[in-house]
Amino acid sequence: MTEKDIDTQAEVDNEQEQEREQAQLIMTWFQHIQEVMKEQFPEYEVEGQIGNNPTYGPMFAFTLKKDEKSTSCGFFLNEIMRNFQTNPNAGLWLTSFFVDLLRSPENHPLPNPPQSEDEAKELLDKQIVPYCASTLREEFPDQKIYVDLELHEEHGPVLEAGFVAVEDGNNTCALPLQYLMTLYLLNRDPAEPIIQAMYRLYEENNLGQ
Repeated sequence: MTEKDIDTQAEVDNEQEQEREQAQLIMTWFQHIQEVMKEQFPEYEVEGQIGNNPTYGPMFAFTLKKDEKSTSCGFFLNEIMRNFQTNPNAGLWLTSFFVDLLRSPENHPLPNPPQSEDEAKELLDKQIVPYCASTLREEFPDQKIYVDLELHEEHGPVLEAGFVAVEDGNNTCALPLQYLMTLYLLNRDPAEPIIQAMYRLYEENNLGQ
């Protein structure tokens, strides 16, 4: 075996070790969050699954089952880690997404992902983007809201929003359409991160005064 072969083998071994550590980290967090879910919802059967998004990384989805009714919601591992490492009320943050869904009598399975580019475009154009725009305008009824689609060099198509009253400085926020669709497919509110970003703009520009 040549020195180059040895170096190559060492790189392969190192990559495999990193993959094993990553897989162990994911499983450890998954098991921990599943236990949290069982503690928070003792009257429900809790099922979980692990997925991976090529852009946003590992994801967990959990389903609560009771009396023929099931409710599912998903999360990004990075947001779970961030909340459970910094937020003293991370358990409440996690369960709040299910509480909202459980209030309605219907089942809430995870939506079926679009099977083609046309289906994805239709989902964005007819559901997600109009919903985000109308929700933003309802959230800030005293402001004129600018909402449009733009093309970002790094992130591709984005939904951009801002306050018409703010003409200078940091006056818009934007989120990738792919991210909004991923939230939708996790049974999450795609408008929520845009609303949070808009509230930061609202406060930075003293629009409430």
